[in-house]
Amino acid sequence: MTTAVAAGLTPKAKLTALLQIAGWIGLGLIAVAASLSDFIAAAPANAIGVGPQLAPPSALFTFGTDMLGRDMLSETLHGLSATMRAALPAMLVTLFAGALFGFVAARLPRGLALGLRGLFGILASLPALLLAILMIGLSSREWLPIAAGLSAVPFAFVRAFDRAKREERAAHSEYARATGISGATLLRRDLVYEFTDTFLSSAARGLAAVASVLSTVSFLGFGAARDLGLLIGASKTYFLHAWWTAAFPALALTVLILFARLAAGLEEGERA
Repeated sequence: MTTAVAAGLTPKAKLTALLQIAGWIGLGLIAVAASLSDFIAAAPANAIGVGPQLAPPSALFTFGTDMLGRDMLSETLHGLSATMRAALPAMLVTLFAGALFGFVAARLPRGLALGLRGLFGILASLPALLLAILMIGLSSREWLPIAAGLSAVPFAFVRAFDRAKREERAAHSEYARATGISGATLLRRDLVYEFTDTFLSSAARGLAAVASVLSTVSFLGFGAARDLGLLIGASKTYFLHAWWTAAFPALALTVLILFARLAAGLEEGERA
């Protein structure tokens, strides 16, 4: 049966599946590097005077050094670790408050369901970055992961809600209701299928979105941790003549988001 299904895939579907595998392998390698950053990095986080100021990439300092003589390879590894530590809980907020709630909300009484769809549709039209900054302004920088996760919730909610409505109108759902199967039973069944089929891709889309929001907020100076966004922002005054201070943290962030988008099958992500 599996062979028959695989043989029936179109070339585009096969390519998408291969890209998803590559994306998850890449995310796995990033997770290992981030979790072992304290052991892999040659210098502790934010260690000043490790080398000369603004030394270009060399055999001794692979990513060069910054204005305070910090080893940029070590700083990039520590920044990647900080970004991942914040992105994972933020992604879970998006996944459950957005994707899960959106799917369940579609089965609520019609008036309430449409009201929620309208509200989240309006919020989804706003840039997630502005929503995150607003929530940080109303709370504090320490709440950045939660704010980033909540900022990506509206679009995840709308996506899941609309998918649940399509599922509700499908022929097999109509047949099940006609045979007397209760709405609660149908909801439990559809939730199992929904998260079996889309859990990983939804998680990957959420990770890409929140990583982008987290880093941009930190770049603008609203973050609390020394993550990749803050590293890029810290180089603004001298990156024109010391390109490596911004380029390598930006490259690490780009690779993280790219692998997350590949793992999601290159579907449209939650808006950042």
